[in-house]
Amino acid sequence: MERVALLVILVLMTILTWVAEGQDTESWAKRVDTGKEVVTTLQFYFHDKLSGSNPSAVRVAQADGTNNSSTLFGALMMIDDPLTIGPDPTSKLVGRARGLYGSAGQTDMGLIMVISYGFSDGIYQGSSFSLLSLNPAMNPVREMAIVGGTGLFRLARGYAIGQTYSANANGDAIVGYNVTIVTYV
Repeated sequence: MERVALLVILVLMTILTWVAEGQDTESWAKRVDTGKEVVTTLQFYFHDKLSGSNPSAVRVAQADGTNNSSTLFGALMMIDDPLTIGPDPTSKLVGRARGLYGSAGQTDMGLIMVISYGFSDGIYQGSSFSLLSLNPAMNPVREMAIVGGTGLFRLARGYAIGQTYSANANGDAIVGYNVTIVTYV
């Protein structure tokens, strides 16, 4: 009877090991290889901080009438924003968003985004995807285009769904991202 119990335990441990090895170790990222393409889904938070002594976004240019515009039309921001697995700024850092966005809407808050999302965690370390799209920032949920990438995201195409988690009067915002990226095997 002891041998049977030991054998059952060994079989169960082996199966659990196989299942664990097959799981993606990054809780914020999943990859599925279809044979011809790889579909990667990512979930992370973007922390855009304009206030305080160490902002992650700074205004680098503006038009003459920007400060008189209700949408800050013509303002251009350079960013180096942390990307984390949760909305708490102290949650695990998985990368950085670097690039720029500008207010491109005269009548609504439409931000033109030109940003590289670079990752520093797990198998994605050193890989990035590029987003070039209009972000209708006042919409509760918005879709933006992914137009390329590097590393595991080489020749990437896809989309990013952004949803504001929090924002304050200083312009600081935390945005949740759900990203779907398709690349070739």
